[in-house]
Amino acid sequence: MPQDVTAQAIVDRDLPVCIGLLGQGIGASRTPRMHMAAAEALGLPYDYRLIDSQRRELPEDVGAILDMLEAKGFNGINVTYPFKRAVIPAIDVLSDSAQNVGAVNTVVFRDGKRFGHNTDHWGFGESLRRGLPDVPLDRVVLIGAGGAGGAVAHALLDAGVDTLLVADISDAMARELSMVLTERYGAGRAETVTDVRAAIASAHGVVNATPMGMDKNPGMPVAAADLRPDLWVGDIVYFPLETELLRTARALGCRVLPGSGMALHQAEQAFRLFTGLEPDTERMWEAFRSFDPGRDSAPFA
Repeated sequence: MPQDVTAQAIVDRDLPVCIGLLGQGIGASRTPRMHMAAAEALGLPYDYRLIDSQRRELPEDVGAILDMLEAKGFNGINVTYPFKRAVIPAIDVLSDSAQNVGAVNTVVFRDGKRFGHNTDHWGFGESLRRGLPDVPLDRVVLIGAGGAGGAVAHALLDAGVDTLLVADISDAMARELSMVLTERYGAGRAETVTDVRAAIASAHGVVNATPMGMDKNPGMPVAAADLRPDLWVGDIVYFPLETELLRTARALGCRVLPGSGMALHQAEQAFRLFTGLEPDTERMWEAFRSFDPGRDSAPFA
């Protein structure tokens, strides 16, 4: 179990736990179903709601949103795009991972304070460790330097990547992330690249940490011609489960790492933080696989 636990809520099993997911366009998220399955296995009264800025009017200030949720009795929230960085000023205590990554995806409300965590970091690392335990890590290309990209970048370097080549549609964001990584991990561990094709040609692996490939944002962040059979390819997108990038890479003979692993393991750790209890990850995985977005959308706060 990861050790980065700034504040873990210890719940009374007889009292309901109310958790939410704050984000934009999150109706297809499998996270609520995974949490509810873990809670059901433990006999824990648990309510997980979507707080979708596309579906309801929310205060512009993220701190005001947290005030509203705390007033409604929420025990904590998960946070996704576009709030992972915006929420930081409203947090009282940041865990090491959240501070290092510069993004928060889990907030625990406890003892009148807000504790911010980043379980994406551990979630991707655990997915890589289990899914591709023996791939070469000398040079890896990371596409995407946003909140999720930062978490993946730290996880890759923690996993032993020698040189991480960071690319983003925003050169400034890529440079900023590379600078942060170099300060933390040492000179030469991270470089900014603008020619993604050339970077992939010299790399052993490539990871997509952008929304490209989602149902609402189809396509690939790289050209199919840039892929080759000896390259391993990872994606953080999990709906659809088989993105165009992974489908193309698999057809070429590449080893692939789907986004489902990161989604499962980040939720697993978030559940621990919210409840102080150990989740049944098999039940969470079953819930993830059986999700039907037309049937299983969680209620709104």
